[in-house]
Amino acid sequence: MKGRGAPHPSIMRLVAKSGGNRGKGRIELLEKIAELGSIASAAKALGLSYKAAWEAVEGMNNLAATPLVARVSGGKSGGGTVLTPFGLQALSAFQRLEGEYQRFLEALQGHDDFEQFFRLMRRFDMKTSARNEFLGRVKVVKKGAVNAEVVLDIGNGLALVAIITNESVDNLGLAPGVEAYALIKAPWVIVTAADSPIKTSARNTLCGVVTRCQTGAVNGEVIIELESGKSIAAIITNESIESLQLKKGVRACALIKASHIILAVSP
Repeated sequence: MKGRGAPHPSIMRLVAKSGGNRGKGRIELLEKIAELGSIASAAKALGLSYKAAWEAVEGMNNLAATPLVARVSGGKSGGGTVLTPFGLQALSAFQRLEGEYQRFLEALQGHDDFEQFFRLMRRFDMKTSARNEFLGRVKVVKKGAVNAEVVLDIGNGLALVAIITNESVDNLGLAPGVEAYALIKAPWVIVTAADSPIKTSARNTLCGVVTRCQTGAVNGEVIIELESGKSIAAIITNESIESLQLKKGVRACALIKASHIILAVSP
């Protein structure tokens, strides 16, 4: 055991790192939204772009059973962004846990084996390139000869169907009631008009209202907000955006093939 003077260097790096990671950064964003009542003001106060702030909010809402952040309209300022009652409760809990976390780090200092296990813990802190992440519980697992169909309940009457191998089902320990994540890359999402008569082979259809539509050099990003408050992002061509007449306020549907959904579980 080392002396109880300065904190262990790895602990200091962990504390410093926590200031910029997704978990801590998102808590700070919630705090600023609660304080300022505007996501634009919160983003400016934290040095974030408006787009990055909204992506963080959309990610939090998708991973929560109930949305943490909601838009409001009317009033002298013409509207803004606020934390929902559940969001306020979550923020309070996060703040209490942050205090416990700091005390936990202080208790670790001085342990000779901390450096080794710190590196191991950092490997578990996985991030993915998937733009869409949904948290839910497995409803049904139906195995076939090679592949299995897994139905994931993501709340508010919404479900996603994924096709994965039987081996993956066993490795992930998937069974009814197990909590799992659905990861969907934005380019894998097909967008159609809400009233389109076209029939497709895609097993999953999520409909809602376009809240953002940003074109780039060739492709554009379309964000569709579902009635549940969750949202899904798609990357499609500018030509498709124009032909579908996609813009803020237009109803649209996101189609996802079952084979394009990746399932993951927490260790």
